[in-house]
Amino acid sequence: MNKKRSISAIALFMLIIWFSFLHGCSAPVKSFSPEHATADKIWPSLPDKPRIAYGGSFSSPEQLGIEKSFFSKVIDFFSGKENIHLVQPMAVTVDRDNVIYVADPGVGGVHRFDVVNNKYSLINKVGNDLLKTPVAFAQGLKGEVYFTDSSLAKVFVINKGSDVATEVNFGFKFSQPTGISFDPSTGWLYVVDTAKHLVTVFDKHHEFIRVFGKRGKNNGEFNFPTMIWVNDKKQVLVSDSLNFRVQIFKQSGKFVSTFGQRGEGTGHHSRPKGIAEDRYGHVYVVDALFHTIQMFDHEGNFLLNFGKQGQEEGTFWLPSGIFVRNNDAIFVADTHNHRIQVFYYIGERT
Repeated sequence: MNKKRSISAIALFMLIIWFSFLHGCSAPVKSFSPEHATADKIWPSLPDKPRIAYGGSFSSPEQLGIEKSFFSKVIDFFSGKENIHLVQPMAVTVDRDNVIYVADPGVGGVHRFDVVNNKYSLINKVGNDLLKTPVAFAQGLKGEVYFTDSSLAKVFVINKGSDVATEVNFGFKFSQPTGISFDPSTGWLYVVDTAKHLVTVFDKHHEFIRVFGKRGKNNGEFNFPTMIWVNDKKQVLVSDSLNFRVQIFKQSGKFVSTFGQRGEGTGHHSRPKGIAEDRYGHVYVVDALFHTIQMFDHEGNFLLNFGKQGQEEGTFWLPSGIFVRNNDAIFVADTHNHRIQVFYYIGERT
């Protein structure tokens, strides 16, 4: 009997040593700045002057350096609890405190990765209700993060430092809210309603201002629009997905210009979704069916594309969302590869 106890004690001691080793091997916290770019994965390839470089990927808290405590690991081991990982990431955003949010319909929630404070949480409830299909983000002036849930047909907000979401009451009935963007110059919130083929605008008090767009193919009309981005020029860029183009509007909703058309070659579109613009005026468009990111200047001239279909680093499988930070980091929701990939703009600062 004593011998059995001794063996059990030794086994437990060895288990503790093993967990301690794992705990001490955590990856460093990523700061997501261009010095982390990978020199051997660049676009375009040499001898052309590179503009985009690969910077890494993550699909779990551990890959961001967010480690569970030693005792949490032991409890999870004995309880058989599975490790946390991304399932179907659709959108990503990073706030000024380096907190990363990932919308994941695969788990019916929003992953919140706080790499500075070594904290992770899954936000999947609003009161007693469960989230279903979070698909897009927008950041407010006070560090709050808005997101849409297309199945619930609602918009929610996560306030700065909070691990819970609350519903935003607009007094407006959405059909299928998808893309969402915040204009810091006015405090206005723009919400794409894909099923209604329009964009809805609300003021800083969440009061209705206007809608613009209707179903059609003419300028200012939409055919199942998806994502949206408000740039520093106070212009609104919309992925007009099944018209295979990007449309640009003024804050008022007045049409400005459009670029893109259906086609099979670079510079054309097959299923444009995520859209973002960097501080140099480059427009990035995620094309899900081409499994690539296309880069244009603000006039809509094609510059380059990076990524192709695959599962290796720097390749995509039905990507969807994109977010660009002011430090030139580009985050892409690589949906069916169950990960977020990070790239950097390393070209000329024009």
